[in-house]
Amino acid sequence: MKAKQSLGSRLAEGVGGGLVRVLLIIVGLFWLVPTFGLLLSSLRSPEDIAASGWWKVFTEPSQLTFDSYAKLLENEDITSSLVNTVWITVPATLLVVIIGSLAGYAFAWMEFPGRDWWFLGVVGLLVVPVQVALIPIAELFGSIGIFGSVIGVVLFHVGFGLPFAVFLLRNFFAEIPRELLEAARLDGAGELRLFFRVVMPLGAPAIAALGIFQFLWVWNDLLVALIFSDSGSQPITVALQTQVRQFGNNIDVLAPGAFISMVVPLAVFFAFQRQFVSGVMAGAVK
Repeated sequence: MKAKQSLGSRLAEGVGGGLVRVLLIIVGLFWLVPTFGLLLSSLRSPEDIAASGWWKVFTEPSQLTFDSYAKLLENEDITSSLVNTVWITVPATLLVVIIGSLAGYAFAWMEFPGRDWWFLGVVGLLVVPVQVALIPIAELFGSIGIFGSVIGVVLFHVGFGLPFAVFLLRNFFAEIPRELLEAARLDGAGELRLFFRVVMPLGAPAIAALGIFQFLWVWNDLLVALIFSDSGSQPITVALQTQVRQFGNNIDVLAPGAFISMVVPLAVFFAFQRQFVSGVMAGAVK
């Protein structure tokens, strides 16, 4: 005979079941409200935006128009900044993932003099604030002629993204069973083949999580881009910041530009959310 549950147990089961799911759905919908409101604002004329809130479209759907996006495509500052954002974000993400993966494997499974001390040095770099390095690195980039270029912005992001990447992937790769690597070495696999054939597939969740973190950080960055880029290499965040100064005149460009800047990282996150969750939770089940 099934034991009778107490009132507290029944309430705990109810809270841990459907009620929590409903609450999480409500929170998620509230979280998406600003994005949805920005989308509707980008589909309205400047006059309608100045006259009423974005929710007015539910009673007057005739306000919706793509004129703002057409005008956005005619704004060379915004379109060129979108291209610059891609040229900055993609290389900065790929370089951090590739170099961080190789370094993480070396620190985890290769023997070389001072390995642990070098790794402690990498961990120590995690506590260095970005603001501390802005002026010295700006002077360095200026002396070698890459200040204000896309290359300079990319190198700065790579330099500050690598310590976290090495720390994360080294700890993940260190959890791979030693017997598996030794078996591959007995079969004649060298270090590079072992890395690409064994370690990379097993570390795919952590690598995907790192790639998403790095992509979102670089895409949404304003401080570094504001200092290290010029008018020809500025990303979308800087271009939108300059448009804010003329908010009353350029809202029909600012709203669709801001939505595009927001929707790209959201699309990347939702496209790879399964790999992201697997990478974040991988260490919790070992």
